[in-house]
Amino acid sequence: MHTTTSDPTAIPGTPTPPTPASATSKRPSIWTNLGFQIVVAMVLGAATGFLVPEVAVPLKVLGDIFLRLIKTAVAPLVFLCVVVGVTSAGDFKRVGRVGLIAMLYFEVVSTIALAVGLVAGNLLGVGKGMADATRAGLAQGKAPSGAAAPHSTLDFILNVFPDNFIGAFAKGELLQVLVIALIFGAALLHLSPEKRQPIESGLNRISDAFFEFIHLIMLTAPIGTFGAVAFAVGSSGANVLLSLIYLIMSFYAVVIVFIVVVLGAISTAFKINLFQFLNFIREEIYIVLGTASSESVLPRLLEKLPTYGCSRQSVGLVLPTGYAFNLDGTSIYMSMGVIFLANAYHVPLDLGQQLGILAIMLLTSKGAATVSGGSFVVFAATVAATGVLPLEGLPILFGVYRFMSIAIATTNVIGNSVATVVTAKLAGEFDAGMAQDAMARLRADRAAAA
Repeated sequence: MHTTTSDPTAIPGTPTPPTPASATSKRPSIWTNLGFQIVVAMVLGAATGFLVPEVAVPLKVLGDIFLRLIKTAVAPLVFLCVVVGVTSAGDFKRVGRVGLIAMLYFEVVSTIALAVGLVAGNLLGVGKGMADATRAGLAQGKAPSGAAAPHSTLDFILNVFPDNFIGAFAKGELLQVLVIALIFGAALLHLSPEKRQPIESGLNRISDAFFEFIHLIMLTAPIGTFGAVAFAVGSSGANVLLSLIYLIMSFYAVVIVFIVVVLGAISTAFKINLFQFLNFIREEIYIVLGTASSESVLPRLLEKLPTYGCSRQSVGLVLPTGYAFNLDGTSIYMSMGVIFLANAYHVPLDLGQQLGILAIMLLTSKGAATVSGGSFVVFAATVAATGVLPLEGLPILFGVYRFMSIAIATTNVIGNSVATVVTAKLAGEFDAGMAQDAMARLRADRAAAA
């Protein structure tokens, strides 16, 4: 199974090795960097919207084309990611205590992260600054394409379960695709290893092909971003840009609070000095901040965490599984993004609807692993799965995804590192003496280097 690639510029399906400082001079030109191209596209789109709004408004079609291309890959990508994620967890009876503790921890903390994002999004009112732009679009008779007539609770529950394997994909029913994927993954686990191995291998190969497919689509992101931003600014002026800047600042503030308060409280409960531990993985955090990819430090953490006192068995099981099932930064991004779209497009969500969407995100956030631009693509899948949220804002949100992906990847890495230590302690797979020795060696090495 591939691990999370939070950088939308990374080549899907390709492991990313740690990035040493000496390798920075060998990086490709900044002009070929997709993130840089998207920033340039945003600037050009905003300038077009300000200077020639009558030209900018029709450019919305560019964002719509990009959105359509993204939607073609969402259902098969989510299916493949969830199936591979389920099978990679292996036989839970065989995995035993460590695996069970890890999965329970992942679900509890992921739920807390989603709830934090929802509460913060509501309290901070993200997306409300875009009201003028979306009101203008609705006044022209352009209702959000993702909107659907409200369903009763029983209709919603019934619609979750498919009556046709292929039909769920053809209709883009993401919840049905998730159900199919979960059942299919469970079925694979019931096969003998001899029968299961070629199927898993085939699914991984198909996944590689879809990763390349979505990678090619992502190359059109600057064009889609240019059109979407030009339209948004041309129809409403600076409100959209201010709203996006506010979203970025709010998101960074929320993830800092989550790390300090939520992960800090968990660490305190298990007698872990969070700031001391963050100092222990400081180099890995720097790499993630530079690459916006949590995958770039997975090999280093697999080697480093056992020196902190976690058994190699627990690290080898918990850390890679956490890359698929414990994405705290992704969870916060998705829940705040939902509130952003709801506020921007005047879609009132009551408490029951928000709890329902939270339940959906508990499933879809697990598909963020292995997807190029993982958090954004799976967020798009979640928006489509709700049936009530608009899709028009997705290209605009992708325009600022690069800025947010740095915080997403960093939070994911810190969350999974803490999860590994906590799980090792709960399972009796932790040596406190080794942790003290590791910190002493670290202080000595840094003192000598200074």
